Amino acid sequence: MGLFPGFTDARLAVNGVEIQAVVGGSGPPLLLLHGAPQSHVMWHHLAPRLAERFTVVATDLRGYGDSSKPPGGGDHADYSFRTMAADQVAVMKQLGYDAFSVVAHDRGARVTHRMLLDHPEAVTRAALLDIVPTKYVYDHTDRALATAYFHWFFFIQPAPLPELMMQPAAGVLLKAFLGAFGGTDCYDPEAMAEYERCFCTPEAIHAMCEDYRAAAGIDLRHDAADEGRMIECPLLILWGSRGVVGQLYQPLEVWQRYGSDVHGLAIDAGHFLAEERPDETFAALDEFLS
Repeated sequence: MGLFPGFTDARLAVNGVEIQAVVGGSGPPLLLLHGAPQSHVMWHHLAPRLAERFTVVATDLRGYGDSSKPPGGGDHADYSFRTMAADQVAVMKQLGYDAFSVVAHDRGARVTHRMLLDHPEAVTRAALLDIVPTKYVYDHTDRALATAYFHWFFFIQPAPLPELMMQPAAGVLLKAFLGAFGGTDCYDPEAMAEYERCFCTPEAIHAMCEDYRAAAGIDLRHDAADEGRMIECPLLILWGSRGVVGQLYQPLEVWQRYGSDVHGLAIDAGHFLAEERPDETFAALDEFLS
């Protein structure tokens, strides 16, 4: 793909699904995880630069991009952050890496939070982009949060209602989310075409809803069971000063309740830091990963 020069495609079978990835560079292993409603393509500005010093693995989470989209249902465990974290640890093991750094955005950062609790030996350091912990969000929900994160409460409604409502307008919905904090001019046309290709299918929309349903149920039970556990590895917290996280929370103060070695800063952006402000985001990541 032109967006990832020098990278090779990989498709890895783990935990009953297939995870799509691109791999490039050399050096210590670095896993990049995307958020909704995107895919690994969101890293196209940063991955080639990071690959100058790291072996970069950028994957599609299960349910997203070109990775498998199991049907889910039941307690939505197929889309729990625990399951998705186990996928990514297994991917890295298949590639020969028992321990690695992680840079993750949005849903991928929530997967990484669970990975840090379930597989602390696997993650040497982690950068989490534009989130506060899932349980913290639900525990501190008010009108402002519910208005800004209306989709958190819409997507979790029982299937197939949200899916049927979204499918006819999937392209409009996608661009509305991506452009929520400043329009879509920052997105490379090739990247946008990839987001549209991968998102605008019934299977992808259902998978995304299952991800959010899991977050409002089984993931909260997992988080409650780990209440009070501290993350020991170094954490970098980045957030957009113009986004929901930057406007409604004090992200660094929140994360310092969850980790013993937490640093971070705001970037003049909305939610999609890696594409809105790639140079500033790269500079912060480069210093942290060094």
